[in-house]
Amino acid sequence: MYKHILVGIDLSDEGGWRRPLVAGAEHARKFGAELTVLTVLREVEAMVRAQVAPVGYELFVADLEKQLAACVREINAYDVHPKLVVTHGKTIYDEILGQAKEAGVDLIVVGSHRPAMKDYLLGTNAGRVVRHATCSVLVARE
Repeated sequence: MYKHILVGIDLSDEGGWRRPLVAGAEHARKFGAELTVLTVLREVEAMVRAQVAPVGYELFVADLEKQLAACVREINAYDVHPKLVVTHGKTIYDEILGQAKEAGVDLIVVGSHRPAMKDYLLGTNAGRVVRHATCSVLVARE
């Protein structure tokens, strides 16, 4: 049913990455699908790091890639040979949607936290992905 799955995870949220990554890996195994694991660095943070030192930005991205690999190792998902992607952009949800469209993804898996008051007014990244995605979206909560 699914051929390419994109899992968007937030590495800054200690417990928020596990459930979406497990769900994405399980679906990849079940359907024999490609798996891409993505984390997004907000553009503001990327610019700050690049201004401090261009080499520092590259080191930071390499560190995020190592963190993604550690998450994949922790849940024993290397058997699905995930592609690890670190990207940056103005908004997290736009980067997830853009990467999904570019890669021809047919399932996006994201995590979601319990909504706070600001989320009711502005919406969460997961909510925006659900509303604007052109493919199926699975929201995996802890």
